[in-house]
Amino acid sequence: MIRGFIVAALCCGVLAAQAGFKIELVGGTLRGLTGRTAARLDPGGAGSMVFHSAAGELRIPFQSVRILKYGQDVDRRYAEAVLVSPLFLLSKSRKHFITLMFEDAEAQPQALVFRVEQRDVHSVLAILEARTGKPVEYQDEEPRKPRQ
Repeated sequence: MIRGFIVAALCCGVLAAQAGFKIELVGGTLRGLTGRTAARLDPGGAGSMVFHSAAGELRIPFQSVRILKYGQDVDRRYAEAVLVSPLFLLSKSRKHFITLMFEDAEAQPQALVFRVEQRDVHSVLAILEARTGKPVEYQDEEPRKPRQ
């Protein structure tokens, strides 16, 4: 019983260390940002959001965000249809992207694009919209449609 409690406590500690949302940094204007990088977004910081990656930590103050955009990349699953089953042609693959346009410490305009998991996208958008005070701009009408 004590072992079970210790294992549970360790698991909770590992999960607590992984605060935030799993994202993928896709691109932007920041120096040192190379290609696609796995990262975690912690939007709960005091006055700033924090991006944690293997390259280090990036802090963006909420008040420096000028534009908050959301868009999707919708694609038919052709490879899966060819390899597995033609029924995959009936489904779509969606990738969710958020673009932040902000000013850095030297008041220079910067942009950061990152991909968010589908299960997290609405939470991330709501948190960023509330913390930055900026409305989300949708790149097209597809994300506005209700899911059925």
